Amino acid sequence: MLSDTEENYLKALLRLTGEHDGAGETGTNQLAGKLNVRPATATDMLKKLKEKQLVNYEKYGKISLTDTGRDLAVAIIRKHRLWETFLFDKLGFSWDEVHDVAEQLEHIKSEKLVERLDKFLGFPQFDPHGDAIPTADGDYASEARFMLAEASVGKQYTIVAVKDNSPPFLQYVSQIGIGIHSQVAVLHRYEFDHSMTLAINGTSINISDKVAQNIYCKPV
Repeated sequence: MLSDTEENYLKALLRLTGEHDGAGETGTNQLAGKLNVRPATATDMLKKLKEKQLVNYEKYGKISLTDTGRDLAVAIIRKHRLWETFLFDKLGFSWDEVHDVAEQLEHIKSEKLVERLDKFLGFPQFDPHGDAIPTADGDYASEARFMLAEASVGKQYTIVAVKDNSPPFLQYVSQIGIGIHSQVAVLHRYEFDHSMTLAINGTSINISDKVAQNIYCKPV
């Protein structure tokens, strides 16, 4: 059985190496930065995970997940996103509150509980932030999407996900009226700083390029 810390490392590695295929590689410094630990601390954990045949790792080399490591990491992500959905849909948590609570709940080991949770929620494909929830078999739903920063002036779009799911960002976009499934029209893009004017719910708002680079959309 893995410790909570080991599970957190696997989850971080999955995000760094490519969540939908897990075929990429990353470095110790990138992993340490993702987890906010010292590189030496990350190195010690990588040695333990290698002994358990969960990662491919050599000193000063690139890191990748083994097939077993990836399967475990996807299962952790699945639990996390199902709990986020439960907290948001059933308990009334806001989308900026669910992550920290789900971080605690994702380490529950009962597979039976997870499968019943999935069924209770109606087998959701996406969590409150628009991230795909893997199935029990590790499959992800696909959805054509692109950054709002790439949207065309004069066209309408539906917001489908956010790249940045930190509480400050989620609170900000909520305050300006943007959420998952919001319908927006791009009224203008400014050449100077690539900021945009959007129409949403009958109101015009301006957003920076940084904000637009952290929101995913699709055409209406």
